[in-house]
Amino acid sequence: METIRPDEANYPKLLKELENAPSPLYFTGSLPKANDVLVAIVGTRKAGREGLLAAKQIASGLSKAGAIVVSGLALGIDGAAHEGAVAAHGRTIAVLGTGADFIYPAAHENLAREILENGGAIFSEYSPGTPSLPYQFLERNRIISGLSVATVVIEAPARSGALATARFALEQGRELFVVPGPAVSQNYRGSHMLLRNGARVVTSAEEILEDLEIIMENLQMALPLAEKKGSNSAIIEALKNSPEPLTVDKLAENTNLEIHILNQRLTLLTMEGLIEEKGGRFRLTRQ
Repeated sequence: METIRPDEANYPKLLKELENAPSPLYFTGSLPKANDVLVAIVGTRKAGREGLLAAKQIASGLSKAGAIVVSGLALGIDGAAHEGAVAAHGRTIAVLGTGADFIYPAAHENLAREILENGGAIFSEYSPGTPSLPYQFLERNRIISGLSVATVVIEAPARSGALATARFALEQGRELFVVPGPAVSQNYRGSHMLLRNGARVVTSAEEILEDLEIIMENLQMALPLAEKKGSNSAIIEALKNSPEPLTVDKLAENTNLEIHILNQRLTLLTMEGLIEEKGGRFRLTRQ
């Protein structure tokens, strides 16, 4: 069991952006590198056959593209996502609501071992030996979304922990994708509510990668596609012309970019190492 804190160089880059980033973060396995692309997959524990299949296929596709799948090791969609990543020989991170040495549910002890054998990791903000308590699973959801550039929701009822993860993702300025299901299914009521409120509909890993404008090459995130480069240029120019770091609100004012677009661009530029954030303010890393 190891620990790492936000002020250490290898602390997960996107997670470090959170005001309530876990400190310390307990982990077993391998930490993601700064240029790794992490995508969360979450959903109900009581998933149907179609949802489980979708989770496995999307996780497998993302893994084959070089992304790291993040989920919570729970029964249902979470477990299927980890299984899909492992089957594709990909890396996956399980974020627990218990101590990182306390695998819950016990039925996933073998899956946890396979995650580590494939170069993945098990994370927790709780000290070793911490048992499962309901509120801890809600708290850990912010870590699942906080680690990830995007969260994919598969099969979420109206009352679902996956909806809490989706809310965290939106609050953190991350992309939110939703896999639709049958209109009459109660297990998709929460999913469809997210779609009505503006989440992006997806049905495959390829669509997720395309919408994120991620080009995987040696596990590095390339610059956005040509038609989107103007947004990046505007942000970089605004930071270059400012004598001090700028907040998101100030950047929106200086660039005339909509907040959701600005947040997406800032995430990508940060992951590429072109800009850095400290105390809610951004500046260039290269002059």
